[in-house]
Amino acid sequence: MPGTDGTAVIRSTLRQQIADALRDEILGGRLEPGQEFTVKEIAEQYGVSATPVREALVNLAAQGLLDADQHRGYRVHEHSLADYRSMLQARGLVADGIFRDLIKNGTPLGPRPQKEASDALISVRRRGEEAARAACAGDLNVLIGYDLRFWRELSALFGNPYLSDFLHRIRVQSWVCAVTYLRRAVEHGDGDLRGTLWARHTELVDALAHRDPKAAHAIVEEYNAHSLALIERLAAA
Repeated sequence: MPGTDGTAVIRSTLRQQIADALRDEILGGRLEPGQEFTVKEIAEQYGVSATPVREALVNLAAQGLLDADQHRGYRVHEHSLADYRSMLQARGLVADGIFRDLIKNGTPLGPRPQKEASDALISVRRRGEEAARAACAGDLNVLIGYDLRFWRELSALFGNPYLSDFLHRIRVQSWVCAVTYLRRAVEHGDGDLRGTLWARHTELVDALAHRDPKAAHAIVEEYNAHSLALIERLAAA
């Protein structure tokens, strides 16, 4: 029935919008680790019915961003440093596999050692440039947005949407974990993030454009080591 289909599409779209909005609230630090809320509270906040909110919250719980409590609603998941280390290891392994396959198959990467990256990488490079600028400026909100888009587009070149979604979820989780320490540092006066955030996105694109998996691996390995050292330092402080 057309009406039923239309309602389903609207509800699905609304569910995704709510899930995206809540994810941004978590990444923005407005929903902090351990903070509790109910379906009713979120529905009232966004002025929608409970059904798409409940579906959005279930989706976020499946992604590891929320914990469900049958009697008290939901709370923002609290990640540990051990979780963060495991996330970095997982995303590094997935990225290495993607890079090797892209370079092995040569599609959509063309071997252009002395030229601009291929058309398939131009958009990715632009995201990387924006992410690098935000990192150098210490603008955490802008950096997270462009960094996630950069890796989403880069992994999409692999042509496997399941693998791309998996990497995206890990990267969202790792940002959720890291942002807790980064924002607390800012709030406590240690937070001029300029020059402390990783900003080698375009170097990674260049390594892939030059069909150099070793260089790409080294850049990602340095990225993960830099991120872990930074978060461990802030956690200790």
